[in-house]
Order: sequence, then structure tokens, then C-alpha cells
Amino acid sequence: MSTCLNEKGTEPYLNSDVSNEVLKKIEELKEKTGDQILILGHHYQQDLVIRFADKTGDSYELAKYASKEKNKKYILFCGVHFMAETADILTEDDQIVILPDLAAGCSMADMATLDDVEVMFDNVSSVSDKKLIPITYVNSSADIKAFVGKNGGLVCTSSNAQKAIEWAFERGDRLMFLPDQHLGRNTAYKMGIPLEEMLLVDPKEPESVTGASNLPDKKVFLWKGHCSVHMNFRAEYIDMMKEKYPDVIVIVHPECRFDVVQKADIAGSTSFIIKTIANAQPGSRWAVGTEHHLVNRLQGLFPDKIITTLAPFTCQCATMSRISPENLLKSLTAIFNGEVINRIQVEPDTKKYAKIALERMLEI
Repeated sequence: MSTCLNEKGTEPYLNSDVSNEVLKKIEELKEKTGDQILILGHHYQQDLVIRFADKTGDSYELAKYASKEKNKKYILFCGVHFMAETADILTEDDQIVILPDLAAGCSMADMATLDDVEVMFDNVSSVSDKKLIPITYVNSSADIKAFVGKNGGLVCTSSNAQKAIEWAFERGDRLMFLPDQHLGRNTAYKMGIPLEEMLLVDPKEPESVTGASNLPDKKVFLWKGHCSVHMNFRAEYIDMMKEKYPDVIVIVHPECRFDVVQKADIAGSTSFIIKTIANAQPGSRWAVGTEHHLVNRLQGLFPDKIITTLAPFTCQCATMSRISPENLLKSLTAIFNGEVINRIQVEPDTKKYAKIALERMLEI
């Protein structure tokens, strides 16, 4: 889900109503409980949450960081549900992962359910003897990660998707990429796999794969899922930006549509975008195709560059923005009072196989 903001890209309903008293109480409780608590903030969070984060990063960077902080009893993950699940999978059993608002979900992760994936995987497997390897983007539920782990696959991020695909083809003849069709398509095409050897599979039509032409010749099966924020960026926006600013460099996230990634000057993960702009020449102009909180933050971090969003309007991840200073304060207050609210805890068997899929990613 994404929410369009006003023409200035502001979000007064998120910021102006937060009282100084709330912010002050968070600071006080953080100081009192700091030896027990680790606060993680995803790049797409609003600034009033990021300011309290002990570590910022993308979803996997944060989960991996949490796994190394074994002396912290409580992990407050200011992100969305699948991120907190990943942190719980990678941390110790006695560590407690908390999501400040349980309604902070991910529409992309919700597009791939275990029942649908099992049916589609069986259908694709049945039409050929060629070995099928599943890969799931880290933006997926714990049970999808566990399914992938059980079936010889692995997890990937937008940073290492190419290495994950290479790993899969070393072990099998075909792969199913879940749940983001665009990251899978953009990465496979960059690796030299033609679009004709890819097939989009729709979980709403599980039998449709058997009727596809030349199905045995397909190498990459792309799940029909997407990021609702990155879907907002269009190829024509690049044309508009280039016409207005001929010197602009367009950099986009690989979750964007195929035609957007092909027309952009550069495409890469959130971390890649940050590093690229950080190392760019002073005075260079950038149009960035990703979530607006990060774009706004880049403007503040690198005032020597001209940075704007690629779209003519600004959109945000509405579910990510459900994490507010108020519910962060509520979580901290509960911990201070010896209580735990909104704990994220993955079932042991699911955790076991999901961890296998994540560890395979670490091996590459």
C-alpha cells in the first residue's frame, strides 16, 4: 500500500501532531533501558522514528546486525512484519523481538501465501523433469522462507539477487522467484536471460502454467507480486525529468518496473543508492526512484548534491509509516514496566527451515 502526499511531499499528519513530551519520554526511557534494548530503524521510516534508532539500514542489514547483538534482550524493529520475523529467526531464543505496531505489514509479502506457493511449485515441477529451485526475496513471510529452505532454495536481497540466481542455476535447471516479479525479471535479464525464457505465474490461476507455450523451455518463473511503492514510478517520468534537467542522473530500485529500470541510468538496492549518491560529484543532480523518506533523508545528508524524487508526486509506504513515535513509546514503556507487547515469535519448525534458507544466502 502506498499513500500519495501533497505537492511538497510533506506529511503533517505524521509529524506535527507528535508532542515534544512524547519525544522527551522516549529519550528518557531509551537512556534508562539502553543496556537491554536495541532499536532498529529501516531506511523508509519517518525521521521522528529514525532519530531514536541505534542502527539504520535495509531489512536484512538490520536483522543481521541484531543477530550479532547477543547482549540485547529486546529488539525493537521499526520496520514491517516480515523484517521482525527475520530478526527473530536470526537472533537467539532468549532475545525478544518487538514490532511497535502489529498492523505494519508488507503488501508484497502478503502476495505470496504458503498454500498458493505449494500449489504453483508442484504445478511447475510437474511439467518437466528439470530441477526447480525456489528463491524468495527477503520481503516475504517466515513460512515462505521455510518452504524455500525445505525445497533446496535460498533467500536473497536486492543486493545479492544475482548471486542467488547464479547459486540456484548451479544446483538446478530452472528457478521460481518469489514474491517480487520485478526484482526477479530485472536481475535475470541483466544476467543475460532473455524475457522469452521467463514466465509470469499468477497464484490466482494455478493451472495456467500447464497451458503456457514452450513451458519446458522456460528457465525463470516469476511470481505475480510487486512493491506497491516502486510500482508508482513510470518510464515517462524519466523522460519528463531528462527533458527538464538534461544533466540529471536517474537511479532507481530494482523493484521498479522493467521499462523503468531499462530507461534509468543506474539501478540498485537501497544501500547501493545511498553509497552511489554519497560518492557522487558535488553539484551533481539526481532523481531517485524509491520511497520518499529515504529520498528526503538523502537531501539532508548530501546538501552538496541536488536530489529529488523521480515521480512528479511523492508516495510513501503507508504500512511502514504506521510505526510512530507514540507506539515506539508504548513499547518502551511496557518494557520499562516489565511487560512485553507486540512480540514477534516465529514457530520453531518454521524458524528452523527459514534459517536454513537465510544461511544459504550468507554462504554466497
